[in-house]
Amino acid sequence: MAEQLPLLIFQTIMGCLGICGNCLVCVVIIKVHFMHTITNAFIFNQALIDFLGSLVLLLSSVIPIPDLLPPGAGGVILCRLWVSRFFLWGLFCASTYNLLALTLERYLAIVFPFKYQRFATLTNVILAVMCVWICGFVFNLYSVFINYSENLECKRKSLKHPEILVISMNVIVYFIPMTVMLVVYIHITLVLKKGAARLGPAPAVQPSGSGGGAINDQRESLMRARRNTFKTLLIVFIAFTVCWTPNVVIYSLFYLGVAVDFSSAIYLITVAMVAANGCLNPFIYAIKYKQFRKALKTLFGRQNQIPENSLATPTNPG
Repeated sequence: MAEQLPLLIFQTIMGCLGICGNCLVCVVIIKVHFMHTITNAFIFNQALIDFLGSLVLLLSSVIPIPDLLPPGAGGVILCRLWVSRFFLWGLFCASTYNLLALTLERYLAIVFPFKYQRFATLTNVILAVMCVWICGFVFNLYSVFINYSENLECKRKSLKHPEILVISMNVIVYFIPMTVMLVVYIHITLVLKKGAARLGPAPAVQPSGSGGGAINDQRESLMRARRNTFKTLLIVFIAFTVCWTPNVVIYSLFYLGVAVDFSSAIYLITVAMVAANGCLNPFIYAIKYKQFRKALKTLFGRQNQIPENSLATPTNPG
């Protein structure tokens, strides 16, 4: 349709930006040693998911779906896995749950630092990442079963109460994770404010031979690093919420009986916002995440030493 041509062009551009930007994030985290932290492991997974999501989005935008499916198993697979957008929505769902895992990791590190030391292990990180991927695709398996191939056409089964399925999925893959993240970010904000108040302003002059100044400097440095990481992830969360909420709300209203024009400019804009989300995070990291900016300089030869305030060890609670 002619009115969807600008959307397809926009999705193509966002797909290309998402592929390049998220690929850069992955390379930086792999190549730069001081980026090998627990937090950055989840950021790497987020970039990997968004990279694949941008790739699938690009392919779905530039490769038209054929009017007639190929005969045999090929047509069935194409219908159930590609036409149904199982991979695309599975990756979008995995992105949500990885953002939730990343938020909870920061919550443990900041609010319960001693417990974090026990739980922040490589095994637990691998298990969390595996759960993210499994949840992303398991929660979207319904699309594989409600789509079927018949007479070389991809059709969708008629459900008796489709609104129950759609609303349930929106609650599971969007509203519950968003609510949990919102509550967690509010709590982290309060904890960081209390920590800053307890730390207080550094004294102008330290007693001769006292180690208090060095200790205070370390605590203040750690607090700054925590605040910077927290603010970066908060911006990522806000961007995700802004990009996804309008589309989720429109779909929910439609299945609750509200008339929705899916060819209207408003709806197409909400789809474009969803497409844009996959390429935003690299720009957020480049602008806001100090450790990532230092890693970029290191990778491209502008800074050859590990920065003093980087969180170089995976067990660091900051």
